Amino acid sequence: MSLSPLAHAYYDLSLQMLATAREQNTATLAALAPILGASVARGDVIHTFGSGHSEIIAREIVGRAGGLVCITSINDPTAGFIENLVGYGTKLVERYDRQYELRPGEVVIVISNSGKNSSPIEVALHAKKKGCVVVALTSLAMSTTAKTVHPDGKNLHAIADYTLDNGGVPGDAIMPVNAHVSTGPTSTFIGSALLNWLMISTMEWLNAHGHDLPVLRSQNIPGSIERNRAVGEKYKHRLSKQLA
Repeated sequence: MSLSPLAHAYYDLSLQMLATAREQNTATLAALAPILGASVARGDVIHTFGSGHSEIIAREIVGRAGGLVCITSINDPTAGFIENLVGYGTKLVERYDRQYELRPGEVVIVISNSGKNSSPIEVALHAKKKGCVVVALTSLAMSTTAKTVHPDGKNLHAIADYTLDNGGVPGDAIMPVNAHVSTGPTSTFIGSALLNWLMISTMEWLNAHGHDLPVLRSQNIPGSIERNRAVGEKYKHRLSKQLA
């Protein structure tokens, strides 16, 4: 048994795109690692936000085994259903800010494949107003061509301090099934890879500079739940996802 021809072609092309994303984002990842590292060393937390399907990527690095405990997500209870209702993203992030705080110098990673929707743009704008460092994760091919729905006229990449490009195509479907239908998304797994490369680089920076590594272990390993609670004790009031 083997993959279907279309699935095999998707495998080959998506791996090429992953390699391209690594090369094209290397300089940005290298620049961000010491910024995130210094923030973690100060006792800050890292915030993530993704609207709609991008929420999967935002959650990728939150509260997971082998990941930094000091990462928290700005959660949208509508799962992106009203991501283009102007003003909703502002109210969402303001409420989050009141409960968990966005502090000056902290990093906020905002994920939006299209870079045009209102909620992620408003989260980025609020974070900038609070003095945070905003990192956009988007498809530049989409974000630089799609018309924003936000009244200020800017797409996400134009607001962010740093941009990670997932290299995806407009529409996020790289394999034509027929003349009318395409499939094969790439934004999720390449976006997740980019964030994991960033987290690994950040932890490497922390370790090289003699800082503690507040990293979670799998709770399926004996004793890890108690250890994770101890590691996360000083952060627990700032985490939107509580530890076990």
